[in-house]
This record gives sequence, structure tokens and C-alpha cells, in this order.
Amino acid sequence: MTLRIVLVRHGLSSFNIEHRIQGRDDLSALTAEGEEQARRTGEALRDLRFDAAYTSPLRRASATASNLLETQGQGLTADTTNDLLEIDLAPWSGLLRSELKERYSEEERLWREAPETLTLERDGVSYSPIGELMEQAGRFKAQLLAEHDTALAGADRTVLVVGHNAILRCLLLTLLDLPASGFRRLRVDNCSVSVLNLSHGPDGGIAVQVESLNGTAHLGDPLPARGKGPRLVLVRHGETDWNRQGRFQGQIDIPLNANGRAQAEAAGRFLAPVSFHRAYSSSMARPRQTAEAILASHPAVPLTTTRGLVEIGHGLWEGRLESEIAKGWPLLLADWKRAPETVQMPEGETIHDVWNRSLATWTTIARSLGSEETALVVAHDAVNKTILCALLGLSPADIWAIKQGNGGVTVIDYPHGAEAGPVVAAMNLTTHLGGVLDRTAAGAL
Repeated sequence: MTLRIVLVRHGLSSFNIEHRIQGRDDLSALTAEGEEQARRTGEALRDLRFDAAYTSPLRRASATASNLLETQGQGLTADTTNDLLEIDLAPWSGLLRSELKERYSEEERLWREAPETLTLERDGVSYSPIGELMEQAGRFKAQLLAEHDTALAGADRTVLVVGHNAILRCLLLTLLDLPASGFRRLRVDNCSVSVLNLSHGPDGGIAVQVESLNGTAHLGDPLPARGKGPRLVLVRHGETDWNRQGRFQGQIDIPLNANGRAQAEAAGRFLAPVSFHRAYSSSMARPRQTAEAILASHPAVPLTTTRGLVEIGHGLWEGRLESEIAKGWPLLLADWKRAPETVQMPEGETIHDVWNRSLATWTTIARSLGSEETALVVAHDAVNKTILCALLGLSPADIWAIKQGNGGVTVIDYPHGAEAGPVVAAMNLTTHLGGVLDRTAAGAL
């Protein structure tokens, strides 16, 4: 059973517009645009039924929760909790970002480059803003697990969490068991929607799957606003008959089915406003067909295919249903689900093999882009998962923590160039396929 957590950042605030530091002080309020963003988010979540809702007590968040839930129409009210308060930046509160840079140049640099190392002074005592926020996120995680244990024991539940930029990033890191050094790898926009699924893992612990991150299409533009540096848009291929059947396809060259072609065309319409400069695809038919459908709106963009992005080689498992594999390789299949990094596919590849070749190909593509260029990359489930695990700071053992739906869209930015750290600006967006939740075929992987 699953505990689904829907994370929403508050709408646009007065301090957001003025480029002021907000932090924990309650000096900022929702703008009219922020209120409209909250209502649009409520409309986008109308099909969900929430079992509970939580919000920061700060008015920009609580007003977002109120507007969202009123529009969503379920009649639910959000419980306030101090464990969703924004980061404490008290010495900086209310300053313009330009003033911050002038008056606290070294601290401002640390905040941008390594925020987990930043220390500030409060009441004459030094403290770590990110360190405190990570502890706070851990308390809220414990509260969720304690209050919704039934979701993990036998009844699905869905909860809404409305908070702020920094606390939601720290909550994501905490849920994924990642260190505070990953703070700048994530992006959380105003009124964006992120979805996580928690369940009991095969080892008895809590397994966390990121279904989507930072979805903003319900607010108007398909993708989060583009900043400086190269951008890569990573897409999983559309559905095949073997995806629908739950059959392991691996490197058998199965083409898209009718639904997969429709998904690829929908992704093409979704991405039509994006200015692509280059496009890359796995050399296999299903991603190439998906890329061609997307590029129908970008006829001048050349498509390059590469073996480095082909799907994991399942070897003797290819063409088989999971039930067939369970009969022939029961222990190996159990290990694949429990500890995929330990498995050598019979006459096939390991996840480490895929990790090495997909990351090498991705890095080559990223480093080839100019600072203003955007590239389309279309590949497969395991390939995309290994790339995203690496970019988030996860390991090959964590591939089940990442969801990639057929036709799902992911955005990776390199604001300081491809030699510097990546930012996962959005992940597995599937609103163009019918809603906030990913309802595409899971396939066999």
C-alpha cells in the first residue's frame, strides 16, 4: 500500500516580486497572481482525494493552502505545523538580494554555492540555517509516517503538504536520504506540484519513489522558466505493446504502439513552444519514433542517434513476462527488486554497465551545448533512471526511487555550465498525458 505525498510551494508573494529575502519572518503576503496560482493548482488537483493536508503557518503558505483547497472542492482544511516553516535567515530578512550581496558578500556566496556550509548568528549564537532545516524536515517526515502508518500497512492514503522553497527541498532530500549538499540540485517554483510515493520496501524499510518534481504546466507555461546555461529536456519513449503487457523488452527493438504514438504526439504538442537547438535519441525504434514525433514541431532541428542511450540488456529475460522470469530465476528476480545494483542479468548487463555508458553519453551531450542552447534527449526507463540518480546524488542501488512514465518529460539545467553542478528543474511531467499523476503503463522494469 502507498502513502502519496503531494508537495506544493506557496504562490507568488510580495517579497518574491520585490526580490527580497523572506525566510521565516511573516512579512510577505500572497499577491493577486499568487492567489490565482493557488486556485489553478487546486483545479489541477481536483481529481485527487486528500486524506489530510498540512501547511506552514506563515500567511503566504496558509493562504495558498486555503485557496487551493477551496478550489479543489473537497471541503478539507489544512492543519498548520511549525515543522513546515521556512528557513531561518533572520539577519537577512527583508533585504533586497542586491543589498544582501553588497553587505554580506562572503555569506551570500556561500548561500549560492554551498548553503549547507553557511553559518549565521542569532541572539549572539552561531547556527546553521540548512542544518536546522534538515532536522526540521526529519521531524515532519516522522510525523507523516506516524500519522499515516495505515497507508503503509494496508490502505492507500494521499496527503497535501503546502510549504516553502527551502523546507520543501530539505524535505525531498530527507525523504530520499540525501545529504544537505544536494540542496542546490533541486528546484521548487511557486505553486509547483511534486508527487512522492512511500511504501514498505522488500527489505522491510520505507521505499520512496519520486513520481514527479516541480510540475508547473497548470500555471500556463509547459516547463519552468529557463535561466542561464545549457538546458536538456529528457523524455522517455512512448508506450509499446510490451510495456502494456509488462514484458521485459530490453534491447529487443519493439516499436511504439498506437497509444505510444499518441503519447509521443502529445509530448510534441507540449514541447512545441520550447526552442530546441539539437536532439539526441537512443538508436532503438521506440525512442527514435518518439523523438521524431516531438521534432515534427521543430523541423530544422537535426536528430542524432546513439548506442550509448540504448536500454539495459536484459539478456535471457528479454521477451518474457515477470511471471515467467519468477519461475526460472526466482532468487535473481527478488534481488533485482531488492538490490538491483547487485544483479548481473543472465547473458545481459548490470545496472552499473548502463550507468557508465548512459552517464558518459549524457555528459558528452551536455558539455557540447552552448550556454544558451537547449537539447532534446529521448531514451528508456533504465537509462533515464540512471542519469537522474547520478544527477540527484543517488546511486545505482536507488533506481527504484525514480519514476519515468512513457512520454514523461524531465528538465535538467546547468546554470553555471555543464562542468558545474546540475539542477533538476522538473522531473517526469505527464500533465500532457492526462493529469498531475503519472498513469502511464509501468512496464516490466
